[in-house]
Amino acid sequence: MEETSDRPLKVYLSVNADFDSEGTMIPREITWETGEKFIIDRILDVRQAPAMKAGGQGDRYTILIKGKLSYLFFERSTSLSGNNIGRWFVERKVRV
Repeated sequence: MEETSDRPLKVYLSVNADFDSEGTMIPREITWETGEKFIIDRILDVRQAPAMKAGGQGDRYTILIKGKLSYLFFERSTSLSGNNIGRWFVERKVRV
């Protein structure tokens, strides 16, 4: 019999986001690695927080997609110039 264990992963995603007139970044839609798109129904909270399962730190968006609670992280770039300001990721568990 094979044992299974949960192994967390940091999964980088494409995210469509808007910026309001004050410069606040608002994620609207994520594209999963399969190409499937998911509309973010609601943003419940935004705060600086570590990704406890996958490692790293960023702006943690607590979001609802299809009624399910999830965390979406924005990992800021350390570069002070250029147009790459950071990357979006989620934590995912995979059975091995």
